[in-house]
Amino acid sequence: MVADQSVRSDLEVLALAQDTLGRARDHVLGLQHADGWWQGELETNVTMDAEDLLLREFLGLHDEAQIAAAGRWIRSQQRDDGTWANFYDGPGDLSTTVEAYVALRLAGDDVDALHMKRARGWILDQGGLEATRVFTRIWLALSGQWSWDDLPVIPPELIYLPSWFPLNIYDWGCWARQTIVALAVVQSFRPSRPLSFTVDELRTGVTPSSPPADPWASIFNGLDKVLHRVDAGRQQDPSSVWVGGTTRTDERSAARPRRGGLRRSVRRAALRRCADWIIARQEKDGCWGGIQPPWVYSLMALNLLGYSLDHPVMARGLAGLNRFTITEDSAEGAVRRLEACQSPVWDTVLTMIALADAGLPGDHPALVNSARWVLGEEIRGPGDWQVRRPDLAPGGWAFEFDNDVYPDTDDTGEVVLALRRVHPVPGQGVPARSQAAIDRGLRWLAGMQCKDGGWGAFDADNTRALVNKLPFCDFGAVIDPPSADVTAHIVEAFAAEGQADTPEVRRGVVWLLRAQEADGSWFGRWGANYIYGTGAVVPALIAAGVRPSKPAIRRAVAWLETHQNPDGGWGEDLRSYDDPRQAGRGTSTASQTAWALLALLAAGEHGGAAVERGVRWLAQTQRADGSWDEPQYTGTGFPGDFYINYHLYRLAFPVSALGRAVRAWGGPQALGGTA
Repeated sequence: MVADQSVRSDLEVLALAQDTLGRARDHVLGLQHADGWWQGELETNVTMDAEDLLLREFLGLHDEAQIAAAGRWIRSQQRDDGTWANFYDGPGDLSTTVEAYVALRLAGDDVDALHMKRARGWILDQGGLEATRVFTRIWLALSGQWSWDDLPVIPPELIYLPSWFPLNIYDWGCWARQTIVALAVVQSFRPSRPLSFTVDELRTGVTPSSPPADPWASIFNGLDKVLHRVDAGRQQDPSSVWVGGTTRTDERSAARPRRGGLRRSVRRAALRRCADWIIARQEKDGCWGGIQPPWVYSLMALNLLGYSLDHPVMARGLAGLNRFTITEDSAEGAVRRLEACQSPVWDTVLTMIALADAGLPGDHPALVNSARWVLGEEIRGPGDWQVRRPDLAPGGWAFEFDNDVYPDTDDTGEVVLALRRVHPVPGQGVPARSQAAIDRGLRWLAGMQCKDGGWGAFDADNTRALVNKLPFCDFGAVIDPPSADVTAHIVEAFAAEGQADTPEVRRGVVWLLRAQEADGSWFGRWGANYIYGTGAVVPALIAAGVRPSKPAIRRAVAWLETHQNPDGGWGEDLRSYDDPRQAGRGTSTASQTAWALLALLAAGEHGGAAVERGVRWLAQTQRADGSWDEPQYTGTGFPGDFYINYHLYRLAFPVSALGRAVRAWGGPQALGGTA
C-alpha cells in the first residue's frame, strides 16, 4: 500500500511538472523575435532616469515631454517612507534618493509637496548631500550644485601609464575603465551648467566623518590634495585643447600671463589621447560598452572637448539612447524609463538551453533561427582584452547587441552550451559552422583563464585591488577578478564538449573547490547570490567528473536543503551581499528556485523531497499565461551597490529546471521529443 501511494505521488508530481513545463515553454516560444533572438527588459533603479535627464540638461536638450514622462516613472517608484531603493523591497538608498529628488525638482515638483517633503526629511536624516557617494556629487557639480574643489581629482594623464604600471587604466574592470577615462576629461574642465533651481534644502552643513583609512588609502588621499593644488595652478593659465582638427580655449581659464607651458602641453596631449581612446571605443549603435555610465560621461567629455551635438560621434551616441528607452502609457500619461544595459545574447542563449531542456528537438525552427542569429553575433575583431592577452585570437560573444570591444567569457560559455544543442539536420550533429564557432570560443576561453585557474568576466588577471583605495572609487566593483559563477559556466561548457580532462578544466575545478564557502555554498558575483553561485557550480562540477558523493557536493546539497523555504521555494534577498548571515534567505522566487533545483538535480537528488517540493512550488505559483511573477531583483551588477531584474530569468531558468526534472524522472518531455 505504501509503495502504491508512493508511485501515485511520483506520477502526480511528474504530471504536474510536465503540465507546468508545457505552459511555460509555450509562453517562451511566443516571445521570440522574428530574427531569432529573445530579449527581456533589464530593470534597474531610477538613477538611470534621473541621470538621463541631467545629461540632457547639461547638453542643452531640454524637452518638457521627456522630463514629464520620466518624472512620472520616477514618482511611481517612490516608497511610502519617501525613499527610492536600489532593488525591490530593499532599503532606501541615499544617493539614489537624492538623484531622484533632483530629477523631480527638474520635472517641476514643488518642494512642499508631501512626497518631496518625505524624501527631503529622510535625506537630511541620512546626512544630506554631504553624505552621498562621489558619483552623485559629480552630477551635482555638473549641475552647479556642488564644488569641484570638494571632489577627488581624476587626472587625464592616467592615460599615459603603461599597462604594466600600477593604477594604469587597464587595472580597472572594463566598465570602470571606460567611465574613468571619460570622467577624467570631464573633471579637467570642471564644468558647471546650473539648473534653474538649487537643492540647498538638502544640505546639513555637516561633513560626515570617515572611517580610519588604511595606509594606501591615506597615501592616495594625500596625493589627491597634491593633485588639487596642481589642477588649481593649471586653471590659472589659458589653455587650448584639440578637437576634431580644431582648437578651442578652455572656458575655465581667463586670459592671464602664460605660465607652466609644459604642464599645459602635457594636459592638452592627455586630453587628446583620451578623446581618441573614447572615440575608438564607440559601438555601431552609438553606445560605449553597451552600458549607461561610460555612455553618458563619454558624451559629456566629447562635448566639453568641442564636439557639437550634430557631430557624427555625438549624434550616434544620442540616437543610440533611444534603443534603451522604454515608453509606456499610464493613467497619468506617458511614462519613460531607461535600461542601464540590454541583454539579448544572454537572454537568447539561456532560452535556447531552456527550450532544449524542455524537449524541443535540435531541428526545431525556434532553435535553428536563434542559433543562426547567435552565430552572426560572434566577435572576431580586437578588443581591450588583448592588453593582457596580445597573442590570443578572438572568438567570443558580448552580452548586448553591440559591444564588440568587450566580449565576455560568461556569455561565450553559455553560447557554447546553447549552440551544441541545435542540430538543423536530424542525425547529423552540430553543423560545421556552429562547431567552428564553438571551437573558436573554447580557444578564446582557454586563453582568457587567469593565473589562479579561475575566470573573470571581461579580462584576464584583472585583480590589482590597489585601485579600490583611490578616493573616487566609492561605488561598485572596479576590478574583474575570477568568480565562481563565471568559472562554473566555462568549466561546464568545456565539459559539454568532451574536454573535461584538459588542463584548463582541471585548474578550473580546483579553483571552484577552493572557492567553496565553509557552509557548502558558493558566492554569486553576477547573480543573487549564494543560491546563484551554488546553482551554477554544482552542475559544472558534476559535468566535469566530480562524483555526487564527494564531500563538496554533499555540503552544497545540505546547504540548499537547509535553506529551502517552508513554501517549497528558494529565495535570497540582496542584503546578503552586505550581511552574509542573510545568505540563502528571502522570499521565494521562480529564478532562484530554479537555480536550486538545477544544482540538486545535477547532484542526483531527483528522488528527494526537496526537489519535489520545489517543483510543486513552481507549479502552484505559475501564472495562467505560463510565466511567473517576480518583482524581486535576482541579477547583480555591482555587489552591494547595483542590482538587476532580468525579466526573462523568471522563465528561462524554471523551464530548464522543470525540463531536467521531467527527464530525471524518466517521463516524456513537454513536446515528447529529444533535445
